Amino acid sequence: MTVRIAAIMLILFFQNFSASAMQETESSPIDSNSLRAAFVNGKTEAHFRYFFMATDNQKGLTDYYANAVGGGLKYQTGKFHGFQAGVGGFFIFNIGSSDLHQPDALTKQVNRYEIGLFDIENASNKNDIDRLEELYLKYNFKKASISLGKQLIHTPFINLQDGRMRPTGVEGLWLNATSKKTKWEGGVLWGMSPRSTVRWFNIGTSIGVYPQGIQENGQAANYREHVHSKIIGVLGLTHTFEEGLRWQLWEQWTENVFNTVLLQVDKNWGSSSFYSGVQGIIQHALNDGGNVDPSKTYIQKGSKAFSFGATTGWKNKNTDISFNYNRITSSGRYMMPREWGRDPFYTFLPRERNEGFGDVHAGLVKFKQSFPKQHLQTWIGFGYYHLPDVTNTRLNKYGMPSYTQFNVDIQYHFVGVLEGMNAQFLYVYKGQEGNSYGNNKYVIHKVNTSLFNLILNYQF
Repeated sequence: MTVRIAAIMLILFFQNFSASAMQETESSPIDSNSLRAAFVNGKTEAHFRYFFMATDNQKGLTDYYANAVGGGLKYQTGKFHGFQAGVGGFFIFNIGSSDLHQPDALTKQVNRYEIGLFDIENASNKNDIDRLEELYLKYNFKKASISLGKQLIHTPFINLQDGRMRPTGVEGLWLNATSKKTKWEGGVLWGMSPRSTVRWFNIGTSIGVYPQGIQENGQAANYREHVHSKIIGVLGLTHTFEEGLRWQLWEQWTENVFNTVLLQVDKNWGSSSFYSGVQGIIQHALNDGGNVDPSKTYIQKGSKAFSFGATTGWKNKNTDISFNYNRITSSGRYMMPREWGRDPFYTFLPRERNEGFGDVHAGLVKFKQSFPKQHLQTWIGFGYYHLPDVTNTRLNKYGMPSYTQFNVDIQYHFVGVLEGMNAQFLYVYKGQEGNSYGNNKYVIHKVNTSLFNLILNYQF
């Protein structure tokens, strides 16, 4: 509750300051270079969100549902000699859900999806779910900006992953700089507030907030609150050429844990509507991977991973169809804390990931169709994901069998009286392809399951 009150008070303070300044302008002009002008020219944003989610598991296993509703405010000042300040917070209520902290009676597995709408650290909390998620000072110069504090960023490895009520936030120093063809992004991060949490963590303790899976030797992983890492260094470079060619290079250095490099090249073929792209990711552990004790480390000492993928497709103004492939080699598990963001692979589909696995072959067909006159957009995706056997603990961190996945995503944008509202329906089915050896802990929430999502957003 303290966080919610603090966020609201800060936002209201800025709003009242701005309102009083605007009233004064009626009688006397305000110097455009003054601090007061920065508040007058500030911008307030509001966001209300409703989320219904339900999981229909294989017969004999527990099904779940949840209803969440929440709202948030953000205020950002205008520029004052290049400086801006911003503050934003969000609150959530559980307005009717299954008993999300009660494990399945047969497998003893806990809920995986619905609990993520709330606070995964306290599933019984229904009323006091709030977070101060943005509080920053920004300096703008030429075509660049540098921000200090709590903020929201998007990179291949650390991103919003906004598939629940609120996204992942970071705390640190972040730079954005652009020229005509080149964009630089990067900075140093020392705090993280993962999606589905309300607390802020340091880098090491943010790893392991989500389920930890198993170690390579088959024992339960035990790295939560045992990973020693204080900062993340990120650098990204994107350059666009005249010929429709764009390449991007990213490096993410996580102190004492691992280093990951991504190179991606995408090409639009001349005046045609065809496009293609290739991607490669190289990763290796640093020092002891987070802890000198192998039973408490995040990534085993000396570990390496390599992933590569490709995409090709055709699109016009309203249609987009693509064929995608990704391979994670058998050299080791591709590791990236799920608390930080979703997979950057071409074959990613919402509600499942291939992080934590090695020796993966993944193929995906995606189709998008827009209907502008009806204010409607649809996405359909079908993927096949060949994973190592669930007994291969060296390359299968989460005991996930090979699977197929089918997604249907429909979005409608309201106009007229309800302009600003967006409705989304997402249906996901994951079918079993690999052997589960009659053990339903490899099935529940993973395969032979349907997911239903209905989301309403209203922003102004």
